[in-house]
Amino acid sequence: MALTPQQIGDWLRAHPTEVVARTRQPYDNGRLGYPRTMTGIDLRSPAFADHGHLPRRHAGNGDNVSPPLSWSGIPREASELALLCESVDAPPGGRPLWLVTGIDPRRTGLEAGTGHPGSHVHRNGYGDNGWGGPIASPGEPHRYVFRLYALPAPVSIPHDVTADAAREVLDDQSVGHGTLVGRC
Repeated sequence: MALTPQQIGDWLRAHPTEVVARTRQPYDNGRLGYPRTMTGIDLRSPAFADHGHLPRRHAGNGDNVSPPLSWSGIPREASELALLCESVDAPPGGRPLWLVTGIDPRRTGLEAGTGHPGSHVHRNGYGDNGWGGPIASPGEPHRYVFRLYALPAPVSIPHDVTADAAREVLDDQSVGHGTLVGRC
């Protein structure tokens, strides 16, 4: 049974950590909407496991220190990397907790609380530049998604942008990405 482009799109939205993306370019046979394979970036943190608890040190009501991150599998065609962290449990259109563009693709990670030499640090949801950790609250923990994007050319994103708008631009231009989820 063949899947329709709508079914493929629904599956892609339901599986954000898979290394596939939608394409708008028709194949030779003229059919649209079939997925193309993308390079998967392995994004990790020594501070927490994927879908694990984000330590209080990294929370906005803790020490508010950005978590250490490491990565591998950057595609050769990447000319820069971009990092986006957002809450997937917040209402749509929210501000990112962290957005950094212009990261050198030769880097293999960022240490906790470090700056980003040569990159552009955007405004977070608290109105500050750089990391703005989540506010831990009682009850069910919220999910915070870190996405590292490999981009084939420098990207232009306004300094004060919503997480949704940033993600849309980065998803559209990416030649590979990796995802890591923390809970707080």
